[in-house]
Amino acid sequence: MPLMNSQYEAILRTYAARQAKGRRELDERLLRIQKQIPSLAPLEASLASLQAEKVRSAIEGSQEERSRLEKEIDLLRSKRKQLLEKEGYTLLDLEPSFVCPDCRDTGFIGTEKCHCFLQAEIDLIYNQSHLKEILKEENFHSFSYAWYEGEDQDIMKRHVMDAWLFIEAFDTSFQNLLLLGEVGTGKTFLSNCIAKELMDTGHSVVYLTAFQLFELLSKAVFGDPRGQAYEQQAYPYIFDCDLLIIDDLGTELSNSFTISQFFLCINERILRRKSTLISSNLDMEALKNTYSERTLSRIISSYTIRQLPGSDIRIRKKLQSSA
Repeated sequence: MPLMNSQYEAILRTYAARQAKGRRELDERLLRIQKQIPSLAPLEASLASLQAEKVRSAIEGSQEERSRLEKEIDLLRSKRKQLLEKEGYTLLDLEPSFVCPDCRDTGFIGTEKCHCFLQAEIDLIYNQSHLKEILKEENFHSFSYAWYEGEDQDIMKRHVMDAWLFIEAFDTSFQNLLLLGEVGTGKTFLSNCIAKELMDTGHSVVYLTAFQLFELLSKAVFGDPRGQAYEQQAYPYIFDCDLLIIDDLGTELSNSFTISQFFLCINERILRRKSTLISSNLDMEALKNTYSERTLSRIISSYTIRQLPGSDIRIRKKLQSSA
């Protein structure tokens, strides 16, 4: 999944800036700690000296000498911990903090790209910064059952529980979700809740409306001289990201191309065991008539299907705000 050199360098500059910020914050924090705890610096020097002695004793010294050094080191470590805690610090305050602890803000784990680097590529190529802004508003913390009444509320609570189970089992169980329902019943909102939880735990998520998906597939297949480099880079992520969200399936202009490409997309991701979440206003019969019985059969066999209850929440919110 290649990036253009300028894009790749832009991501690397982001990581370099992140590392520089981390070092600067650590230096400032250590300086502040040393001013508050003057006895910490000589203690650290003594600890470093004893650890160096311990290394030498492993080669030249006796077991008795090593045991003595270990006891002294443990004593100094305990004293250091006490000094820090007295001033409201912990041992972690002496270490650098990272945006991504897995790769320590390098973007790589060994020679492999870290999951955070992959998400940075996806964000750059798909320009998903708008999605992250949406997820600040649309997430489980802001989800409200107040828009569902009676039995609908009970049904929605079960669907939210299913969404949490999907998230919690994401790394151990291959699964896909199809959310059906009338316009404005919360399908996109629930999809965004799931997306945020997975992105917050380092999973790569690509969000596309059905129109965006088929436009991208069309340009990748038939070519687009104005955006060929972009299409070559973006296309593989559709099949390789941890979670692909296809929103509003059925709102695009349907034809033989979209039908075949939709089957290709969901089938390829199933074969690669990459999860997909689809939302649609269509019912099962309409899906079959629009995308073929073969496609519907593939969905039924590989997707958990949930029908969201209720009426258009967006209209009700609008009416309430203008009342």
